[in-house]
Amino acid sequence: MKVIDKIQSLADEGKTAFSFEFFPPKTEDGVDNLFERMDRMVAYGPTFCDITWGAGGSTADLTLDIASRMQNVVCVESMMHLTCTNMPVEKIDHALETIRSNGIQNVLALRGDPPHGQDKFVQVEGGFGCALDLVNHIRSKYGDYFGITVAGYPEAHPDVIGENGLASDEAYQSDLEYLKRKVDAGADLIVTQLFYDTDVFLKFVNDCRQIGIKCPIVPGIMPINNYKGFLRMTGFCKTKIPAEVMAALEPIQDNEEAVKAYGIHLGTEMCKKILAHGIKSLHLYTLNMEKSALAILMNLGMIDESKISRSLPWRRPANVFRTKEDVRPIFWANRPKSYISRTKGWEDFPQGRWGDSRSASYGALSDHQFSRPRARDKKLQQEWVVPLKSVEDIQEKFKELCLGNLKSSPWSELDGLQPETKIINDQLVKINSKGFLTINSQPSVNAERSDSSTVGWGGPGGYVYQKAYLEFFCSKEKLDAVVEKCKALPFITYIAVNKGDNWVSNTAQSDVNAVTWGVFPAKEIIQPTIVDPASFKVWKDEAFETWSRSWANFYPEADPSRNLLEDVKNSYYLVSLVENDYINGNIFTVFAGL
Repeated sequence: MKVIDKIQSLADEGKTAFSFEFFPPKTEDGVDNLFERMDRMVAYGPTFCDITWGAGGSTADLTLDIASRMQNVVCVESMMHLTCTNMPVEKIDHALETIRSNGIQNVLALRGDPPHGQDKFVQVEGGFGCALDLVNHIRSKYGDYFGITVAGYPEAHPDVIGENGLASDEAYQSDLEYLKRKVDAGADLIVTQLFYDTDVFLKFVNDCRQIGIKCPIVPGIMPINNYKGFLRMTGFCKTKIPAEVMAALEPIQDNEEAVKAYGIHLGTEMCKKILAHGIKSLHLYTLNMEKSALAILMNLGMIDESKISRSLPWRRPANVFRTKEDVRPIFWANRPKSYISRTKGWEDFPQGRWGDSRSASYGALSDHQFSRPRARDKKLQQEWVVPLKSVEDIQEKFKELCLGNLKSSPWSELDGLQPETKIINDQLVKINSKGFLTINSQPSVNAERSDSSTVGWGGPGGYVYQKAYLEFFCSKEKLDAVVEKCKALPFITYIAVNKGDNWVSNTAQSDVNAVTWGVFPAKEIIQPTIVDPASFKVWKDEAFETWSRSWANFYPEADPSRNLLEDVKNSYYLVSLVENDYINGNIFTVFAGL
């Protein structure tokens, strides 16, 4: 979706848009940390996030990769910066075609800074000399597909600011007229350079309106995180620093925490004044840090840590091709990134009902599904790689997870237990003690308010429902006991399969079972998670392979612990269990006496 449409929609509802900017880190660990930070920040519902291109196009490939992952894995509307520096038109079109194929619709078109080591911008052969040329090219070749954002400079472009820190009236007016030409050429949104004098920004907005620029103008707010970085950035951008800001910072310049606290206070007061003048959007330059940006938004009452809402039980990609997707198998609930990667080749995505538009096949299992950030690998090794002498030792690790003593799981991309799991963790501990090794679960829910902090989704005003669900590994002997017990429990349905494809079930392989649904005003019933036997067959390969790829392989070859885990993988069954009586049923009855 275009950012301009989202901003205008929020404005029509009387709401303020907010967004975050990030830059590509220089190391692999830095990229991993950035995505963890993005995940946390995106939970607060930014209108969009953008990723910079890098000086001189130095991070082009990384920017393209990060933008795609933001849109499709982090699941936030993403805007990619694109500059003219060192970019002949062939490279520019490659970048645009790449993001278009990944469902991204938003570009921030910039001239770009000079390449590293150079003082002035030089147009590359076969490329463009300014952002206006880039806007014209995007509109002429790609029509209305992209939403195009351009930069605005409240104090004029740094290139025309003199040694006295000011642009001449003539230079400022010329810069405004150039901005209008960019908008007239097809840009539909302006995001400004950082500033610390709100009067300068408000004058800039008024000056833009006076010459006929009508599109939204989004203020770029950069929280002050440390003194030296603040001086370096304002010096590079030739940004005016009000005397009162310097007077507040100089006495505390060596106290980083005090500088951050002042930066939050200043950012909050700037935003209050801007919002009071009718501006309905804020763009926060995070410098890849989260605390200051989030603190400012919390001070403004725009976000609340206790009221993070979900539109669905899972986070939907912002990819333009998946915007209507609203049904998924529950099996990948703890591995959403894997599910997205295995369905990215689908031409249609289920909407309304799973069977309506289900694509024919999942992508093949590959190394990609088992790639993890180094920090997660380290956490798995710390928490799960211990000497294992018996199956009981394995059971003990699953019990620790259900007790909340572990923050990682080989079968999860998420951190720790999810809030709804904690409702049933005592029962989960008991059945893990009996040898039923749980990897996915949800409690039964009967007409809980949709804004519930534990099981709610879909926003306020509705009611949500769930059938109790358990997914676990167990031995053939224990599976036989479960099957026998279920004969007297008519509301229990189960599917079980081992690594060798031996199938045990009391439902038909074509039966699709809705296990989560919601009822909302003026909407049809939404059923976002289902149990589908065909998908379970696909999922089981990934679930069994996880024993090796995410646990056993951490041990040396021939290690007894590794051999034990491989034995479990090769002999156990994976079981999906549903209690269909979500009003009076108790799924844990199945395990009583076993």
